[in-house]
Amino acid sequence: MIGFALCGSFCSFERSYKALESLRDKYGDIVPIMSHNAYYTDTRFGKASEWNQRIATLCDRPIIHSIGEAEPLGPKAALEALVICPCTGNTLAKIANGITDTPVCMAAKAHLRCDRPLLIALASNDAMAANLSNISKLLVRKNVYFVPMRQDDPVNKPHSLVADFEQVSDALAAALEGKQIRKMFL
Repeated sequence: MIGFALCGSFCSFERSYKALESLRDKYGDIVPIMSHNAYYTDTRFGKASEWNQRIATLCDRPIIHSIGEAEPLGPKAALEALVICPCTGNTLAKIANGITDTPVCMAAKAHLRCDRPLLIALASNDAMAANLSNISKLLVRKNVYFVPMRQDDPVNKPHSLVADFEQVSDALAAALEGKQIRKMFL
């Protein structure tokens, strides 16, 4: 069973959904998890209720969207791996600094207690600024892996990094073997 968590990088949702489809086809049983913002916020990229329905239908199970629902994903309901796709800079910072005030952060904390892989598909406008130190904290943390990433708009968003969502499946396969897929920065 693989956990798949989405945070509020709404412009990345369609690419994240395609990655989710790919993982569901490859691994079967997927547990969907969403941050409060991802679960409740309507944006120009779609209504929250429509995204929630698509994800729950694809995974054939309800979405975990509260801290209380996420906490048992540790020893009581252990996942083989947890993928956060997209992972915002806010969530990245919280995970790097041990803050568990959202369902996704609690799922990550609970999951990492089991010494199993956590895969991060980052989508952050401040990844090479305020969040660079958080990336470095997690790069050396046991069982934390990253999907290869690149600058999505070096001229207009010089501090932004976004994961190559097409590599989520390969990055997860590597993480399940205890390896970080290389090249990490494209």
